[in-house]
Amino acid sequence: MTRADDTPVPDYLSLIRLDGRNFVVIGAGQGIGRQTAHALTHAGARLFCVDVDPDLASEIAEEVDGIGWAADATRRDEVERLFAEAEARLGRIDGLVDIVGVGRFLDFFDTPDDVWDWEHDIVLRHAFLAAQVGGRAMVASGGGVMVFVGSASGISSAPRHAAYGAAKAGLMNLVRTLAVELGPKGIRVNNVAPGLAWTPRVSGWLGDEGRALNEANTPIRRVGQPSEMASAILFLASDLASHVSGHTLVVDGGVGAKFPYPTEGK
Repeated sequence: MTRADDTPVPDYLSLIRLDGRNFVVIGAGQGIGRQTAHALTHAGARLFCVDVDPDLASEIAEEVDGIGWAADATRRDEVERLFAEAEARLGRIDGLVDIVGVGRFLDFFDTPDDVWDWEHDIVLRHAFLAAQVGGRAMVASGGGVMVFVGSASGISSAPRHAAYGAAKAGLMNLVRTLAVELGPKGIRVNNVAPGLAWTPRVSGWLGDEGRALNEANTPIRRVGQPSEMASAILFLASDLASHVSGHTLVVDGGVGAKFPYPTEGK
């Protein structure tokens, strides 16, 4: 039933559907990227699955009935080739999801130039390239949506994480800038900032003891799963978030909301 004095009620369930839309997913091979590929596909999207590892690109493409492509996303020539191929194979590009980024833990005084430069390449430069090249393709198609994956390390400090955190903070600023510049061209741009996500890389690094410590540190008392990050990405990629742009959605189980000072014995 509608009311003449109020706004129409949409079909909310249909707003999450991505039927007929084509997405390029960079970093699709494992962890958050793999779960995101499945989430977008379940919502009806067709995918161009990109990973630096050709085997991983091929495997996820087979899982989601997409197109696999191997590329180094920090190189302009390879980014240009991947988007040209995506346009040729898909016909048009409606969305970009970018999940690339790796952190190295080093004391600040022990961080050499090459690590600083590598972090900014793998976290920030590649995002600039993907947004610039992919954005032009989306403008040509009439608009679209971009979702990047940042980190809670870009919002608050993390020990021995200066280069990575600085690059992720730069990514969040880039997202806001892109939202302002590309919004009039029909492109929404957002960012998901995970806290600890229990990906294969993280589980191998922290192990059971590290997991227990992080569960105790998280208000909801469990670590985040890659599928939960993918769910946030799907929301931002869908029309449920049609009026959301320039936003960083933190998915950290409440860690960032904690009062930071010890209170035991008070």
